[in-house]
Amino acid sequence: MEISDKLLCLFSADVTIEDDQYVVEVPRREIDTGSVEPGETYRVALIADDSDESTSESSTKSKSTSGGGGASSEPQPPVEEGEIRYVEVEDIGKQGDGIARVERGYVIIVPDAEIGERVKVEITEVKSNFAVGEIIEEDF
Repeated sequence: MEISDKLLCLFSADVTIEDDQYVVEVPRREIDTGSVEPGETYRVALIADDSDESTSESSTKSKSTSGGGGASSEPQPPVEEGEIRYVEVEDIGKQGDGIARVERGYVIIVPDAEIGERVKVEITEVKSNFAVGEIIEEDF
C-alpha cells in the first residue's frame, strides 16, 4: 500500500452509528496540533484492522528507496530519528519519564515531561517497540 505525502494524520477509531449517519471520531489531539481543522472537508481512507494489514502501516514520513526486498513480519516503527512530533504525555514510566503514544500504540518516551503535557519533540532514538523524544517546545 502506498501512503500519500499529503497524509495529515493517522489514528485508529471505531465507526459508530448516530441517527442515520456513520461517524468516525477524530481525536482531539489532531485538532489541537493543527493537523485537522473543524468544519473543513477531508478525504478519508479506512484500513481494516487485521494483523496482515498492520505491517503496511509503516511510518508516514518514510520513503522507501529500496526496490522492495522481503516484507518484514514485524511492523516498522511509525517514527524516524530526527522527526518532529507533537505528542501528549499520557503516563509516567517506571523511571519517571513521560510516556506518549502515537500510531498503533507505539510508545515515545519523553524525559522531563508530566502527564497531560502537550509537547513538540524531536525523535532522538528509535527502537522496534519505542522511541525517545527530546522536548523542543512545551505546551504548543
